[in-house]
Amino acid sequence: MKVLIIGNGGREHALAWKCAQDQSVKTVYVAPGNAGTANELKVQNLEIDASDFEAIAKFCSEQPIDLVIVGPEQPLVDGLSDYLNHNGVPTFGPSARAARLEASKSFSKDFFKKYDIPSADYEVFDSHSMAMHYIQSQTFPLVIKADGLAAGKGVIICPEIKHAKATIDDIFLKKRFGDAGKKVVIESFLEGEEASFIAVVSNTQIIPLATSQDHKAAYDNDLGPNTGGMGAYSPAPIINDQLHQQIMDQVMLPTVNGLIKENSPYLGFLYAGLMINENDINVLEFNCRFGDPETQPILMRMQSSLVELCNAAIKNNLRDQEVIWHKEHACGVVIAADGYPSNYKTGQKINFNTNETSQMKIFHAGTKKVGNDVVTSGGRVLCATALGDDLKSAKQNAYMLVDDINFEGMHFRKDIGNKGIL
Repeated sequence: MKVLIIGNGGREHALAWKCAQDQSVKTVYVAPGNAGTANELKVQNLEIDASDFEAIAKFCSEQPIDLVIVGPEQPLVDGLSDYLNHNGVPTFGPSARAARLEASKSFSKDFFKKYDIPSADYEVFDSHSMAMHYIQSQTFPLVIKADGLAAGKGVIICPEIKHAKATIDDIFLKKRFGDAGKKVVIESFLEGEEASFIAVVSNTQIIPLATSQDHKAAYDNDLGPNTGGMGAYSPAPIINDQLHQQIMDQVMLPTVNGLIKENSPYLGFLYAGLMINENDINVLEFNCRFGDPETQPILMRMQSSLVELCNAAIKNNLRDQEVIWHKEHACGVVIAADGYPSNYKTGQKINFNTNETSQMKIFHAGTKKVGNDVVTSGGRVLCATALGDDLKSAKQNAYMLVDDINFEGMHFRKDIGNKGIL
């Protein structure tokens, strides 16, 4: 069996690593991949960009490829799954219509309202003046979101009106997020603890994956700007059995049934970002792919076959699947470039002084090979991920990996996992 992973980040390295463990898999290709996927057993990088649909389809036909897993959101939103399925390639990932849940914050908020999915109160604006007028009468803090895809950086928490005005100026006048900022969603601020609830979905069939918790802020103690994620751990202790069922009943099932009513049946990873306050849950956002960096610790804990799970979803046969998890906890610490998520340098040589084990793994994100060296090529560079008997030991093991990595300007949070350590 041959598998193709689309993307070049930490999520895609973890997906490729996991698929390569399957005995039925001969080769895992990654388009375009990174320095980490280049060094994995049974894995090969391809010089094909994730946006080149024609080249991807041609490669899938020539091999042939038995399964494609689309990693990042942009190709999904642009219709890669639709294109490959039309060309007869078995593809795990939602259609462009279904991916609107992530592509447009205003679409998703209207969807939540229509199908009674709990979420914060909101208004949508497509003009600078109307947004400015609205915030004059609001209480703070407020949350302002760019409507389109912004690589996880388009959500700004504004503690007071001065910050909100500056944010609206940045989005509408300075075009901080480009076309993604043609509209904004302004929401009431929700208090509580965030958690990630990710599932494999095929129409009305849902298999929840292990729970996890992401850390979005750039700096310790949840300070600084939002990022694509600075680390994650699994499981998330805050999601007990009662909350798990509540999330299924109030969020996941209404969503997949609503998508069917909208003529957009879902196939792929479906990620609900949640705010939990005591027994109250609200949806912050939906992502239409596996989370990054949640993928890394979750797949470290996954004992059963990811390939079999994705194939079963494609065949609309999830009911016969059982996912088996290692009992250990997992923690992943993102190592970023100094200045991320704003301006940062690339091309810094990375020094590795560590030996990976079955319990400890370095997943690459923004890396590439230059000669015999591995250098930085993005804002989030690596994710040091480890297992442990409990979250405390998993965290200790992950930070042991971090200590054995060095490059100029490397930055990481020192408190990943603290919220889950009871």
